[in-house]
Amino acid sequence: MKQRIVTGVIAGLVFITLLVLGSYAYAGLIVLLSIIGYREYMRMNGYTKYKLTGAVGLIALLYITIPWEIFGLSIPISSTAVIWLAMFVLLFITVASKNKITIDQVSVILLGVVYIGFGFYYMIAARLADHGLFWTILVFVCIWASDSGAYFVGSKLGEHPLWPQISPKKSIEGAIGGVVIAMIVALGFAWYAPELLGLGKALLLGLVIAVVGQVGDLIQSAYKRVKGIKDTGTLLPGHGGVLDRMDSWLIVFPFIHLLGILSH
Repeated sequence: MKQRIVTGVIAGLVFITLLVLGSYAYAGLIVLLSIIGYREYMRMNGYTKYKLTGAVGLIALLYITIPWEIFGLSIPISSTAVIWLAMFVLLFITVASKNKITIDQVSVILLGVVYIGFGFYYMIAARLADHGLFWTILVFVCIWASDSGAYFVGSKLGEHPLWPQISPKKSIEGAIGGVVIAMIVALGFAWYAPELLGLGKALLLGLVIAVVGQVGDLIQSAYKRVKGIKDTGTLLPGHGGVLDRMDSWLIVFPFIHLLGILSH
């Protein structure tokens, strides 16, 4: 427990510092985390020997994740086109290898590129947006509030399992508690900056972040249960890997951007 607390505090301070600095510092951290997350994903699926297909996936992931605009560069093709090209190359490899590398295997790699690449890209995009520090901190704090609220409320009041086949310790009471606390936290941000966030939008944001974040957590729990593993990696002693710690982030940030919730 002591190691878990110390690791969490140090990692949290480093992350918050780079988040506040923004620009290259924060973007560099997120891109690095995307690479580590991709490696965890490949290892989790037993694809450590897939050098060529793994490289194709990594190139596509980096193309999606890197915020080229902060370098003053405009990308020649869209991320959607890159995903299609990666799919084409991966499918061609199945043909060239005479099905030694199968369509099922390259499909898993392509799924990882989309899941991890877009998840981390939108974390950077939120920070680069107008008032990006405010919005990014809002999302992160609501996610953490939902996680903490679900844990503590579930520990005290939890009686009805939320999804026992996937995550036996989670309860319906805890999930509801997490949602309520995230909404209260979002209202605090509206009180702090009413010119940026109205009460109605704050409640919506808190609700969406909490619900989608809990779904993201369940997605990763389901995946690990299928693979028969406890953690996706060992990057943070006592906390697991990147995908363990950022399962909610990878789903929440793309979701709120695609819905346009952060736009004025």
